[in-house]
Amino acid sequence: MSLFSKARPTRRDVLKQSGVLSAAAVAAPLSAHAALLADGQSSPAVMSTSHGTPQDNLFTKIGVRPIVNAHGTFTIITGSRSLPEVKQAMYEASFYFVHLDELMDKVGSEIAQMLGAPGCTVTTGCEAAIALATVACSCGTNVEWSQAFPYKRMKSQVIIPKHSRNPYDFGVRMTGAEIVEVDSAEELQAKLTDKVAMVYLLSSPLAERGPLSIANICQIARAKNVPVFVDAAAEEPLTPNKHLQAGASLVGYSGGKCMRGPQAAGLLLGDKELTKAAWFQASPHHNYGRAYKVGKEEIMGIRAAVQQWGKRDHEAEQKMWMGWLKTIEARLKPLQSTTFEYLEPEDLSNRSPRLRVHWDAKVLNITGTELTAKLDAGNPRIMLDGGTGVRPETMASTLTVMPYMMSPGEEKIVADAIFVALSHPDHYSDPVIAPGASKVDGKWHVAIQYLRGKGEQEFDLTQQGSELSGTQRGELFNAVLKGTIHGDDLKLRSTMPVSGHQIDWNFKGTVAGNTASGSVELGEYGVASWQARKA
Repeated sequence: MSLFSKARPTRRDVLKQSGVLSAAAVAAPLSAHAALLADGQSSPAVMSTSHGTPQDNLFTKIGVRPIVNAHGTFTIITGSRSLPEVKQAMYEASFYFVHLDELMDKVGSEIAQMLGAPGCTVTTGCEAAIALATVACSCGTNVEWSQAFPYKRMKSQVIIPKHSRNPYDFGVRMTGAEIVEVDSAEELQAKLTDKVAMVYLLSSPLAERGPLSIANICQIARAKNVPVFVDAAAEEPLTPNKHLQAGASLVGYSGGKCMRGPQAAGLLLGDKELTKAAWFQASPHHNYGRAYKVGKEEIMGIRAAVQQWGKRDHEAEQKMWMGWLKTIEARLKPLQSTTFEYLEPEDLSNRSPRLRVHWDAKVLNITGTELTAKLDAGNPRIMLDGGTGVRPETMASTLTVMPYMMSPGEEKIVADAIFVALSHPDHYSDPVIAPGASKVDGKWHVAIQYLRGKGEQEFDLTQQGSELSGTQRGELFNAVLKGTIHGDDLKLRSTMPVSGHQIDWNFKGTVAGNTASGSVELGEYGVASWQARKA
């Protein structure tokens, strides 16, 4: 199949992705004074470039393996690759001392003007922008209420439509605000009381339409004089700003995604008083946000990123990424059973094409899951945007390539590595399934040993042969269990809904009569061990 279909890699997708790769960039020279400060006499007129190689660099020297990033701007793999102009600005800024209030006032005004907003404050990322916006909307710059926060507050609630609940609304929750969910315009009207500090919205296609669209919510909230914050972290910051035009009071962006600025920086755009109030609540001021310290390097770095955003040829970048994907397709096309699909984002987040490769693992003898693991363990280490296929039940396999953060030449590295893995696969065997099935139906008391601390849960299992189902009762949250028992080998999995997020549990263990033990994988939260006894 060769399609150009719609697929939306939003921030909801596996701890999310975005970013843009510049077609070309040239670093600006250091000032002569900064160069003299660098060594006390004379220095090169420009910042030195990296002297490392993919095999030998400052990370490999400490035993950390760098990644060829065909995955995206995930924070856990350090976001985006900052532009040369950003590196230059951060380097030069490091030589001077300035007053941070004066710097933020000037840079905030400049960025606001460049992006067509009334005001701007630089933050330590979009999550910090969410938290600081919440506090600014809760107590403004009232010194007494700011010092009493979060134990006492003038406004205690933040409304979030159900379609906008997500892991990143932790930025609201961490301030101690009460989350009030709404699912209709009528419910929003009813719950917009004097207790509400702010309405939080996650920008997405779901927020573009219907009664609870961004525009409709802004209109309803404006009538009650309640600010609206739009989380647009992974989006392109178009001018004029579409969310401010729709009536939003504030918009948050990540600096380390499509703008390719500092990873530890973000922007809070919008109402001039509220953006200044957010800075008032942040470091260096001794208020709630004292921990959100943005340095002069990050402030000047993101200023440079915004400047470059207006100069970059974004359509040329799109063509470049598509060209790289076509190179990868051409390399893989001769392989049996391969077909290709091009995925396009639906909105401003992660605005890059992606290539999805399909094949039959019964023909090529490797699944997409096995291939992505092989490339992640390889040299060079290559991280793809996911793979599918499970042996032996699901041999229809895929892998996905995201070119957003690749550099010129890396498309050939990725293409060659995938080609070798598909054409000369390692030996993979179907998992050995033990005969019979231990009896495990009933209630189990489960003790979970985390890295630090213990948890107590209860499983209530129903067994039909080797198939298991049931409930997982945690200390605070509950989930539905599914799994298998083959011989004494037990596997259970669940997805536990929590506030705005979920925890994925993947239990593996061995049964011995009325006891069982093993390990549980928790995704980004690591691995824990568990022991259980039957009630």
